[in-house]
This record gives sequence, C-alpha cells and structure tokens, in this order.
Amino acid sequence: MRVSIITVAYNSEMSIGHTMESVLGQTFPDGRVTLEYLIIDGKSKDRTVEVAESYREAFEKKGITLRVFSEPDEGIYDAMNKGIRLAQGEIIGILNSDDWYEPDTVQVVVETFEREDCDLLYADIRVHKVNGNTFVKKARNRNFETSRDWNHPTTFVRAELYKKYPFRDLGIHDDYGFFLQMKKQKRRIVIVNKVLANFRMGGASNQKSLKAAVKRIQDRYHYCYRINGYSRWYLLECVAIEAAKMILG
Repeated sequence: MRVSIITVAYNSEMSIGHTMESVLGQTFPDGRVTLEYLIIDGKSKDRTVEVAESYREAFEKKGITLRVFSEPDEGIYDAMNKGIRLAQGEIIGILNSDDWYEPDTVQVVVETFEREDCDLLYADIRVHKVNGNTFVKKARNRNFETSRDWNHPTTFVRAELYKKYPFRDLGIHDDYGFFLQMKKQKRRIVIVNKVLANFRMGGASNQKSLKAAVKRIQDRYHYCYRINGYSRWYLLECVAIEAAKMILG
C-alpha cells in the first residue's frame, strides 16, 4: 500500500524537525508499505526549508521518499490542496508542522484500511497544552455531529476522495467540513481507539479573543454544518465549543 503524508509549513523552523522525525521513525514493515512525505512550504522567511532538506539523507536511508516544495500559497487549505494534488499514495494523512505521530501510526493505518476496507479513519489524539499538561481526546462516532469527537491529525483518507473533494478553502475549519461532507455521503468511516498523533495547542483554532471566537463560530456554522445540509440548531454546538475554549482553555 502506498501512503502519502503531507505537512504544510510556514516559518516552522523551530518545530518541523520534531514533526519530520516522527515520520522518519515509523515502524511499518518493509515490503508492505511505500511511504512518501511531502513538505508544502509557503515560501518561509526562516530556515524551514533548510531544516527539512537536512533530513533528506536520513529519509533516503529509510526508503521514504521526501519531496519538499516551497512557493507562495493562498493559505493553509490552498497548501493542503496542493499537497493532495501532488501526492502519489493511495492513502493520505495530513500532519501539522508542530504536531507528531506515534511510532506505529502508519502500520496501524495500513492494517486498518486493509482489514476494514474503509474510506476514512481517525483515532484518539494526545493534546499538549501550553502549560505542559496533556490529555487524550477520544475519537467517537455519535448521531450528533461534533468536532469534539473527531481529530484531524489522526485522519487518513483514500486519495481518490481527497482529490475529488478538495478543501473548499472558505474558513479555518474546512478540514472538519470535509469530514462532515464524507459522513453525509455515507462513506465508510472507521474509528481507531488508540493514540496515533500528538497535537500542540496554541494555533488559530485556540486563540482566546472574542473577535477570533466569533469568527470561528461563523466559519464552523456556515462552512461545516450548513454547507453540508446540517440543521440550524448546530449553531448552538458552535457557540458551546467556543465558550468551553474561553472558560476551560
């Protein structure tokens, strides 16, 4: 099975090495998996590309194809779509430039796709808070749709679906919008209740300001729920998520 992992980066010199090492350290069995790793850089002004290229020999020794692209883009989802277009794998995972995989992530993913013949899978994730504390956010599948049950860095999708339904590039939650689109289409989705990735809090989805929270509510409501035909009642879910972020962190 051919697997592609995509990391979108911009001025990520301080964190991308850790992310790349987690891909380099995957324990998939030789001969069963062909792995490629794409770095889609938005023309960083720091040493992001230099750091990425410094790992090329190590990736070659491991038999992992490393492809590094650096050019201006129109934002994170434009960059993700670019990576998806370039990816040559049957299965695609997207890993943020300050997050990292567990050592057996690719092996678990391949075994699950082979066993379940699914279209998409996602798993538990370990969340790292700014104060150093961690907790595990469980993956679930309930009738009521909420992003509290879904974890993007653990999501792997059949390439044909990502290529046919690229991110709409409308708001900051377009990855969740894609997930809801797949659920509406009744795609076969499997949950793995095992930690496959680590997420570091502090990005755009966690900025604590009223203006940012209102923007996130609008984006989630319009470009995740309503655009995919979900009820107007989901506005309450969007507000509840942002209220919890403001109160609990």
